[in-house]
Amino acid sequence: MAASRSGRLRVVSAEIQRDGRYLLTQRSAHAVLPLLWEFPGGRVREGESDADALSRAVQFRVGIDVELDEKLMEIVHDYGDNQVTLVVYRCSLPAHEPFANNVQAIAWVLPEEFADYPFPAADQKTIEQLMQEGG
Repeated sequence: MAASRSGRLRVVSAEIQRDGRYLLTQRSAHAVLPLLWEFPGGRVREGESDADALSRAVQFRVGIDVELDEKLMEIVHDYGDNQVTLVVYRCSLPAHEPFANNVQAIAWVLPEEFADYPFPAADQKTIEQLMQEGG
């Protein structure tokens, strides 16, 4: 994640489900927060809408286009140097199969398996909230 001048970042993530499993991506070894798992997505650039940022980031990371269905939640997390606003959207999966394009790996994970995948702190909050709400 690149920091803005204000130290505030807006990040969008796609919650994509198939057969009760969620699509997760693993950050590269050279990324900020290396090798942690998250829903696919990325930083919103200046002047970019959430929808445009999510489409761009998901295409870049897992090689697919997604359709935004609904906004699920918005979480703010303070990482010290940066304050991250993480917005999660439920998205529809197209006919194409996602692949690890610009991420270390991808996985289709059942909710009860989330504990086996380390998440960044902001993402952990979204996972906990999703599970409380029943996904």
